[in-house]
Amino acid sequence: MNSIVINVGNSNIRFGLFDDDNCDVSWVINTKPYRTADELYVQMLMLYQTYKIEPKEITKVIIGSVVPQLTKVIGSAIKKIHGISPVIVDRSTPSGVQAKSKQMGTDIYANLVAAHTMYPDRKKIIIDFGTALTASCVTETGETLGVIIAPGIVTSLNSLISHTAQLPEIELKKPKSVLGLDTVTCMQSGMVYGFLGMVEGFIDRINEEVNDDCFVIATGGVSHVYKPLTTKIHITDRLHTLKGLYFLGKDL
Repeated sequence: MNSIVINVGNSNIRFGLFDDDNCDVSWVINTKPYRTADELYVQMLMLYQTYKIEPKEITKVIIGSVVPQLTKVIGSAIKKIHGISPVIVDRSTPSGVQAKSKQMGTDIYANLVAAHTMYPDRKKIIIDFGTALTASCVTETGETLGVIIAPGIVTSLNSLISHTAQLPEIELKKPKSVLGLDTVTCMQSGMVYGFLGMVEGFIDRINEEVNDDCFVIATGGVSHVYKPLTTKIHITDRLHTLKGLYFLGKDL
């Protein structure tokens, strides 16, 4: 069974083509500026052609969204392309994870579901380097232990640049030294090592609170920058949230 899974985030919309439980192809478009259903229809068809996807071969489309105003627009484009209504999943969709909160975002819930499904025999922490930086924790039995939400790294960097007169745009990567003597290195050190310290602090404090050594999964746009710099993150998976959405919607 071929499925398209769509994760609508505040910064990006990620698409994944699933062949049963395997995601073979994935691509990302910008969330903003918001598009009409017709614009998304054209853009999605062009990307389908790029990745040699035949719309008639898709049997299910699953959408998880934290941008309500885009959910209906994407749903309209999907109906126009595939002739089927998409399956919308959110925190109320049944799974082996107990969300516990009516305020939990669909992306955080999907992260917990993916972790619980793929790594069932231990407590897990999922660090999501998205528009917001989140850390969530789930037990072996699927109990949600809680979530941390902090400003996202790229969000913080863009705010820093836009509110200062002399700080330039920089590439987010490991700096050549911790202590910088040029503006770019100084900023890279602050963004990389500052947020790395925050993430490591989250992991240590969560482990202490739950009295365990949790398995740590990192996902989100810039997770690849931070994984090589710490032993506290055990694995990175850029498709982790998509997989959670797939697990939520595959039997609906």
